[in-house]
Amino acid sequence: MEFTKMESAGNDYVYFDCTGGIPDEIAKDIPAAAIKLSDRHFGVGGDGIVLICKSEASDFRMRMFNNDGSEGKMCGNASICIGKYVYEHGLTDKTEVTLETLSGIKTLNLETDGKSVISTSVNMGKAILTAKEIPVLSDEDTYINKKITLKNGVRYTGTAVSMGNPHFVIFTEDEISEEEFLRDGKLLEFHKSFPERVNTEFVTIRDRSHLKMRVWERGTGETLACGTGTCATVVAAVINNYADYDAETEVEVRGGKLLVTYKEDGTVILKGFGRESFSGNVYL
Repeated sequence: MEFTKMESAGNDYVYFDCTGGIPDEIAKDIPAAAIKLSDRHFGVGGDGIVLICKSEASDFRMRMFNNDGSEGKMCGNASICIGKYVYEHGLTDKTEVTLETLSGIKTLNLETDGKSVISTSVNMGKAILTAKEIPVLSDEDTYINKKITLKNGVRYTGTAVSMGNPHFVIFTEDEISEEEFLRDGKLLEFHKSFPERVNTEFVTIRDRSHLKMRVWERGTGETLACGTGTCATVVAAVINNYADYDAETEVEVRGGKLLVTYKEDGTVILKGFGRESFSGNVYL
């Protein structure tokens, strides 16, 4: 099977062109294939796999599976890379591409030089702040600046946001330690308040247009970047008066940077820079 390895800000996936159909080796058990292909020792290696498929509702359809085999509803960095892939591999000549995901149809705007994609901006839709839609268990309509106690007794204050998948954004004065991150990231992922588990962002404020984020993704653990997580981070920052509406905010992640604009109408725009690492053939 031919594959292409791509990354955006270090968030790396194994991509398959499935516009002609999903290969039989993958189709028979996609979760098992995702686990095997994502293994960095015995597979290609990555945060998961992405299938670029045909769609009846839009230009393309994305199916994304984490490295534990679970299917994700949305991935901002994967969307950025898909924009680059479909244009540079001749699957489209459009610079505005629609992409069907499990969290709705997203619009990708490609900045190109006529041959290559320089950057991709993804209209991520509107941020969801209603607790039951995120989902988070709460008696209140929203979950902003709320305290959570973990099984080990540690308490965090954070804001819950959905960008098609649930996030819990925690602002800290100092960067979280390695020990705390590894210990509490998993406890937060499986906290009883989040019935579908949760992605957690630990964020420090550099200034009103520059945030630094470290992310624990459900189903994966730490990744070098998370597109929906950077969006949720900026939304939470604006809500908590650390950043501003309609201003492009840089989010520094371990794998690079992403740019996010949270508009006053609730729409979120994610801008990033995809890169093709290598391609080849793999056998299952």
